[in-house]
Amino acid sequence: QVQLVESGGGLVQPGDSLRISCTASASIRSIDRLGWYRQAPGTQRDLVADTDKIGFITYGNSVRDRFRVSKDDAQNTMYLHMNSVQPEDTAIYYCKAIVSGQTYWGRGTQVTVSS
Repeated sequence: QVQLVESGGGLVQPGDSLRISCTASASIRSIDRLGWYRQAPGTQRDLVADTDKIGFITYGNSVRDRFRVSKDDAQNTMYLHMNSVQPEDTAIYYCKAIVSGQTYWGRGTQVTVSS
């Protein structure tokens, strides 16, 4: 079983940058797929970025030019670097892991973009 804990969310202004984190209870090298998803009120949970073991990253269309994923294997942590945030980026951001066919979710961290 893998536990995921997101952190770093908060209130930011349009145009700001923010980094959020996802720390896993297992080595992230052992995780088949590790990604970020987000869900705004009244909407479905959507892909932000998804990574595989060899480092291939898929970004959602609305963030591919502004957001970037990085990993710290030693800290078992994945980061989402959010640049030029906009009010439409407001959502709960969730970390998702897939290990041997099992899917795990974190509880999420709220990001609110507002002036």
